[in-house]
Amino acid sequence: MKTLMGAAVAAVTLLVSTEAAATNYTLWIHGKNGGNTQAGNYNDFSNWGPASTAAGVNKKAVNWNGSQRIGTENYRIRNALDCFCTGSNWCYIAAHSAGDLQIGYALSLYGGSARTKKNATPNANGECGNLDGSTQTGWNIKWVDIASGAGGGSELADHGDWAVSDPVVSDLVTTTARAMFNHNTTRNVWFYMFAGAKGTAYSGILPGQDDEAVSYHSTGGVSGSGNGSYCNPGDWFCGGTLNTGTAACSDGRAKWSFHTVSLRDDGEAYNHYANGNWGGIVSKVREDVVTYAY
Repeated sequence: MKTLMGAAVAAVTLLVSTEAAATNYTLWIHGKNGGNTQAGNYNDFSNWGPASTAAGVNKKAVNWNGSQRIGTENYRIRNALDCFCTGSNWCYIAAHSAGDLQIGYALSLYGGSARTKKNATPNANGECGNLDGSTQTGWNIKWVDIASGAGGGSELADHGDWAVSDPVVSDLVTTTARAMFNHNTTRNVWFYMFAGAKGTAYSGILPGQDDEAVSYHSTGGVSGSGNGSYCNPGDWFCGGTLNTGTAACSDGRAKWSFHTVSLRDDGEAYNHYANGNWGGIVSKVREDVVTYAY
């Protein structure tokens, strides 16, 4: 699907090449806490790993205060989208964990709003100047890759197992995360979900397959107001199987609209954490972005 989409976008770009030279960007949106990154600094990749590592065309780090509520900090994600994904410019998005909530929140609640086209030249606060004073509806986004998405929340927040008082934890309660916005409203942008399963420490708390922080019901983009127990094929101790692609789970529960599972960790090889070196399930998203974000 991504190859076909890329060809279509390339064809459109050729048609309008005489009007303006388009630039493509890859925006990386981190999750909870996010290390000691500098909010608004699009060149600070310290949350992810070495900045010299290939991670998509014209990569930018969308840093926000990962201890705060999603709604409080979402303006930083919108600033980045305005900067790099308006006018003739287009974006690929890669997000991790609570970064799934951030991009989902922006698209659902603001993706249909008028955005002033920006010049892709940010100031120290991560804000860009106006391009020509004109506006457009929403942003130019080709697709979104999600590493261990927390769009459906985590039982670690439900049960208080994150022993911190950070406000963002209250947003990660499963019922809260699922009710925060309409997850089906992606403005027709596809979310490609990468679900890790190398989970051990919290296996008694997180239902089904998990990556030590988030379960398949969330990382697989499974719909509904509540969580569920989903696993790899052949696991007898789950409520159902998380099917790949857009197919519903084996118990019939559908995925959110425009959500598809690109990677289900059948080998239980990938945990939740990048570990400052593009590791865990983030490594698979990085590989995908290197291949398709050009």
